[in-house]
Order: sequence, then C-alpha cells, then structure tokens
Amino acid sequence: MDDERTAAPEVMTAAGRVRGSWRGGSAAFLGIPFAEPPIGTRRFAAPQPKGHWPGVLDATAYGPTPQRQALSATTLIPEPSVPGESTLNVNVFTPNPERPTDTGLPVLVWIHGGGFVAGSPASPWYDGRSFNRDGVVTVTVSYRLGFDGFGWIEGAPQNRGVLDWLLALRWVQDNIAAFGGDPSRVTIAGQSAGGAAVLTLLGMPAAQGLFSGAWSLSGLVPGITAVAAQRYAVRLAAAAGVTADRAGFASLEETELLAHQDALAAGGDGEGRSPLDEALSPARDLVTEGLRLGPVIDGELVPTPTLDAYRAGVGSDVPLVLGATDDEFSLLVHGAREPLDAVSGSDALAALGLAGPTLDAYLAAHADVATSDLVGRYVTDRLFRSATLEVLAARAGARSWLYRFAWPSPAFGDAVHCLDVPFWFDCLDSERVAQVAGPTPPQALADEIHGAAVGFVADGDPGWPLWSEPQRPTRVFDTPSVIESDGYADTRSLLE
Repeated sequence: MDDERTAAPEVMTAAGRVRGSWRGGSAAFLGIPFAEPPIGTRRFAAPQPKGHWPGVLDATAYGPTPQRQALSATTLIPEPSVPGESTLNVNVFTPNPERPTDTGLPVLVWIHGGGFVAGSPASPWYDGRSFNRDGVVTVTVSYRLGFDGFGWIEGAPQNRGVLDWLLALRWVQDNIAAFGGDPSRVTIAGQSAGGAAVLTLLGMPAAQGLFSGAWSLSGLVPGITAVAAQRYAVRLAAAAGVTADRAGFASLEETELLAHQDALAAGGDGEGRSPLDEALSPARDLVTEGLRLGPVIDGELVPTPTLDAYRAGVGSDVPLVLGATDDEFSLLVHGAREPLDAVSGSDALAALGLAGPTLDAYLAAHADVATSDLVGRYVTDRLFRSATLEVLAARAGARSWLYRFAWPSPAFGDAVHCLDVPFWFDCLDSERVAQVAGPTPPQALADEIHGAAVGFVADGDPGWPLWSEPQRPTRVFDTPSVIESDGYADTRSLLE
C-alpha cells in the first residue's frame, strides 16, 4: 500500500545513487544533474556529462534553473527560478521506482517553453503525477537559455542549448530503465519554444534514435540563420562594450549579459509613434523579425533548415502530433483594442506586411471579425498555425496527426497561448490555472486531451485519424470536441 511506504525511494544512476520522495502512488526525483555546472571555462562550452558523486544524492527539491529572473505576476505559466550554479538537471516522476521490469513503462520527456530566453522545468504544471497515474514515466529537463544557450559566439560551440537537449536525452537513454522506464519508448514533447525544440530535434541527424515519438504544442519552426545570429551577437557585444567573441562575452557576468540582452529585446521607447503603430508594435516585431535567439542553422549540429531536413526524410520514421491553440497571441492586442478597432482590418494587416491577393483572401476568410481580433488571429496563423501546415507538407508520407485547441478561456475570451498546457498535463487544480482557464475549467476536456497524450506516448496513437490529403482530418479540442475536415482551412490562404 502507498501509505505503508516509509523509506524514501532510491535509484542507482550511472553517476551515483539518488534519493527521491513518495507522493501517493508515485515518486519524484528532482534536480538530478545530467551535466557539470556550466560555469567558468564550461560556461560557453558543450555540456560535460556529470561525473560520479559519492554517497546518495538528495533529489527531493528542484535544482537550480538557467532562468534567473524572479517569477512575474503576469506570467501565464508558473515557472519559478531556483538560484544556484548546477543548472543542467532532470526531474523524474515515476510510478515504478525500485521495481524496473524487462519491458518498462513508456516515457515522456518534456521540454519547457519561454521563447528560448525564459522558462523553468520546476513548474507545478509540469509535474508528472497524472502521467504517472496513467502508467507513463515523465522527465522534465533544463537547458541553457538566452545568449548563453543560443547566442553566436566565435570560438565556442554553437547551439549550446541544443547540445543540452541532446545530452539530457542521452541521459534518459542511459538511466531511465532504473526508474522503471523503457528507453526504446521515449516521446519528446514541449510547448511554445519547447514545441519548437521538438520540431528542431525531429529534423536533426544527431538526435535520431534518441526518441520514438514527438508531440509539439504551439511549436514554431525555428529558422535563425548563421548570418542573423552573427549580426545579433555583434549588436549585443557593441551594446556591452566587448568584443564579439568568446573572450569578450566571458568578460561579462551572467547578470550583465542578461541586462544587455533584455535591453535589446525592449527596443526603443516608442516616442513619436502613432497609437496604431504602438498597438501593432509587438505583433510587427514577431511577424517581421521573429525570434532573435533560438536554434541556429549552423551547418553542423543543425546542418539545414528544419523543413528541408523533413523533405530529405530526416525523422520520417518518428510519429508526430502537432497543433496550436486558436488564438495563440491574441494577448498581444488585448490591451490595444481601442486603437486597433478604430481602423479597418485591411489597413492593420497591410501595416503588418500583408498585401495583394493574399491579403484579400485572408480578409475574405475572416469576414466580420473586429480588427483587434483579426490582428491576433493573423499573428497566430502566421507564426503557429501556418507552421503546422508547412511541417505536414514537408513530412508528406510520414505518420502525423493534427489538432486545434479551440476552447475559449472565460478569463480571456479566447483560446490563448499556454491555455492548453494544464489540460494536457491534467492538472486543472494546480497553481494559477484559474487565472488562465477561469474558476471552473472543464475536466472532461482535460480527460480528452490528456488521454490523447497518454495514448500516443503509450501506444503511438492519439486516437483520431492520421493526417492525409485531401481529407486533412483535424481533432478540435473543445466542448464538445469534434473531428473536422481541413480544420486549418482559414490559415491556408497564407501559404497559397
């Protein structure tokens, strides 16, 4: 019986023994280092596997996080920062420690989001308790963020955050059997930047064989070129007054580098801009400039653009589920409805660079929509929903499933970015969920999408038809949920 378990669970990993804690029917092992602390000479280096430790490592509290900022009251997902130097850790949640079997349980590896500059694996939303209840071992991983993880640095390996993902996945291959998991049945999943990480790994030759399934929630398709990354590095170095190389950036304390990074992200003060320009500024920055930091096409670790890799067949043997919420970035315009609704949708979208027949087709597909809602939907379509269609086209013939999360939160009136996460993890009673999903989010919807995730991780099938032409079946998670034909039809005009 669970309540008869008095001794803390212990597991032997390749680097030493770890002691976790029981939580009812499962156990948690938190803050297990998979790499040496990325400090000193290791700061801008490839991650070094964690060496052996003596005795038993206490794994009852989350380890230090690469995210350094204090948790913001406006952050949708509660992702706390934990101070300390040993920031490259995994957290393992398992229903079956100490009793590994020959077959083992399916494994979910979660990569958090945060635009590659923020986020934390210590979120209560990412607790694997519900997946454990359903027979899935769950692992959450950390990785270096911002310029330390993804900035272009001459004289250092590029894509250090990506290298962190790879080492964490290798740690899972080497150690998860000891926690009751099956290393041959590993599904990677993530949301937002985490979803983009999934899509990146799926198209990387170096990542093949480290996982057998992939689920991308609201994932972008990263495409930062080496030239763009180098230009950003030069700008950051100039702002900091250092040389744009390893020695120059290493001369800056982590807090100094973060301050300059944040200042560049903030841009100008907006002085002299019209109310419309001010209202459109966040959307325009995303649409025209995209991400400044993230996986870079470096010609080595990420040798080609992700979509090109898919077209060449990389990852085609790995089943993929992908989708987005209906109103990912409508939050960008929630505080600017008045100046946006004072102009036509045509003028607002033209200011975002949409023109010609594509503009006409998009307006026709969204007739009678207020301008503020139209701008939010366009950013969602441009960055997220169109990316899903491009991925499906590039993976033609590979096993893929498409969905939409369409349930509108009563807290926002839309199916906003991050809203689907507590449903996917089935943690509707967790901290801050009511702020995002309202006081009474529908448990039946969580049962559906969490059940689809469990089905995919365990059996390779989320429970609705595979994507195929010309039907284009799309699972629409809502109350009630349905299966639609061509559920992203109104997005398609941006790609034709």
